[in-house]
Amino acid sequence: MTKSELIAMLANGHPQLHPRDTELSVRTILHVLTSALTESKRIEIRRFGSFVVRLRPPRIGRNPLSGQDVMVREKKVPHFRAGKELRQRVDVSGKDRAIR
Repeated sequence: MTKSELIAMLANGHPQLHPRDTELSVRTILHVLTSALTESKRIEIRRFGSFVVRLRPPRIGRNPLSGQDVMVREKKVPHFRAGKELRQRVDVSGKDRAIR
């Protein structure tokens, strides 16, 4: 699902809201999440999941063109861990698809 699809789905599900308000809400939520992760804060959305920033240590990589070893610096990356309810719902929906 893309951001525009999410906005359209929310706007269709809540016709009392103007589509611009829905778009502003989605953009604001994503901005707040991004800002928090930029500051290495943990985000927890109950029954959905949590976002944390993890540190990837420096390592030796390989240049795919030349095959030479290249030093890759350490970096921070966002990590998502699904909550229990989300995992269960995804698991149930996956079983339904496998049976069909």
